[in-house]
Amino acid sequence: MRTLIATAFVSLDGVVEGPGGEPGYRNSGWTFNGIEFDEVAYELKGREQGEATAMMMGRVSYQTFSPVWPGMTVEFAGYNAMPKYVVSTTLRDEDLVGNWGETTILRSLDDVAKLKETEGGPIILHGSAELNRNLADAGLIDRYHLLLFPVLLGAGKKLFSDTDKDKQNLKLVESESYGNGVQKLVYDVIR
Repeated sequence: MRTLIATAFVSLDGVVEGPGGEPGYRNSGWTFNGIEFDEVAYELKGREQGEATAMMMGRVSYQTFSPVWPGMTVEFAGYNAMPKYVVSTTLRDEDLVGNWGETTILRSLDDVAKLKETEGGPIILHGSAELNRNLADAGLIDRYHLLLFPVLLGAGKKLFSDTDKDKQNLKLVESESYGNGVQKLVYDVIR
């Protein structure tokens, strides 16, 4: 069984939208604006690239990353080389870029569950706020890698849904606080 890891930059109030400067969101770039850069705080991101064996994302994140990441051969060499899975009911095969390696479109959460049952290492889930919420609600996420930023953003896409559901316990397996106020929180989902 493969492990599905959700990774995110998240504000204290749970917003994950626009961390790197994406257009259209009023607080876009919030992870870099007004937060002192501390390279040590991003160690987790480099480790993820080395440990993951595949990358998953939703359509919107795929369409955001695919024109940019293939050209970032130093920063994302590991991600660029690994297989990618895009969960989408609307993306077509002809919409996939040709320079980003093997990419498979999954059409449902059942397809994600079947993928998790295959042999192989961890799958890292990038961006994709809506997909994160749907996968969490379906009980398909196994671990969270969170970098929690000391900001409150109010409006924006949230990492977790507000669906009324049974309590889900998490086990803290790693944490660290950094001088810039960012916290690394790694949780396993308890089943």
